[in-house]
Amino acid sequence: MLVEKLQNLSDAFGVAGFEDEVRGVISDMVSPYVDSYEMDPLGNLICSRDTGETVMLDAHMDEVGFMIRWIEEDGFLRLTPLGEWDERILLGHRITILTRDREKCLGLIGIAPPHILEPEEKKKVVSLANMFVDVGAKTRKEAEEMGIHLGDPATIHYPFQVMREGYVTGKAFDDRAGCLVAIEALRILSEEQLPYRLVVNFAVCEESGLRGAKAAAYRIAPKLALALEGTIGADIPGVPEAKQPVRLTKGPAITLADRSIIVRPRLVRFLEEVARQEGIPYQYKLPAYGGTDAGTIHQERGGILTGVVSVPCRYIHSPISMLILSDLEETIRLTVAFLRRAGELL
Repeated sequence: MLVEKLQNLSDAFGVAGFEDEVRGVISDMVSPYVDSYEMDPLGNLICSRDTGETVMLDAHMDEVGFMIRWIEEDGFLRLTPLGEWDERILLGHRITILTRDREKCLGLIGIAPPHILEPEEKKKVVSLANMFVDVGAKTRKEAEEMGIHLGDPATIHYPFQVMREGYVTGKAFDDRAGCLVAIEALRILSEEQLPYRLVVNFAVCEESGLRGAKAAAYRIAPKLALALEGTIGADIPGVPEAKQPVRLTKGPAITLADRSIIVRPRLVRFLEEVARQEGIPYQYKLPAYGGTDAGTIHQERGGILTGVVSVPCRYIHSPISMLILSDLEETIRLTVAFLRRAGELL
């Protein structure tokens, strides 16, 4: 069941600023477990239950992607990034373009064959500005007749798969893994009475500047918040251990500091204590890589006590990511245990 839920989330289209499809998937999943949910003007999905002082969970719906920035006269497309991509790995991949009519068109990030390149050209990294997308159109008019316009979003999409028992691959685990942690926490706690108001924000536009969470945190006005992420698993050949932000199979990662927040030691110690008492394995995300919605949440409303717990995922911000289900399951356990005791911090 957990695998099926992650597959539905991963395969949903949700480029930053265009999260409608994934928001629909999440709405269907959470509706039995909350008292109310609504979409704010930016597109955040805000789900609430119980009353009292507010504890906020945040997980962002959006994924890194692209926007069509130009259509050439000969029908080829040009892209601009929505989020941070490594340009070294983009060439030759298939992309999915979402049109205004909600249709999906396939394209290919084209590349000149090596047979016609000079030796020095083969060594160069091609910038995104010089890449093109081939959608099989011979003219600009033909591309437009396919429903493609300037401003349409696109992403590289390889379908979710179980690679082997316990290991899964798919796109957008940053942060569909975090979304699933939040959804499962709501499900598990749905029959329990919490001593506070729990609000879960499924945020838009994290990959384009933490924008959704900023507006949501101001609106929700929590006393305590926890951001849930899929983060940088780098336990791979060629990366020394001291530069591996997190490692797979080691359980959820507790953030100490990243480029957007220094987590208050009080909250770090609390998460450590909860994990130890519940027998949950955990690790630290090495400082100070990356950033999350916690970076903007903790600065709202005069300051909000905010932490980050993440699911280790290899190859985020690439066409396909990998995670281990045991890490996902342990992150759910830690989040649920934290919520059961979160009243102690209010």
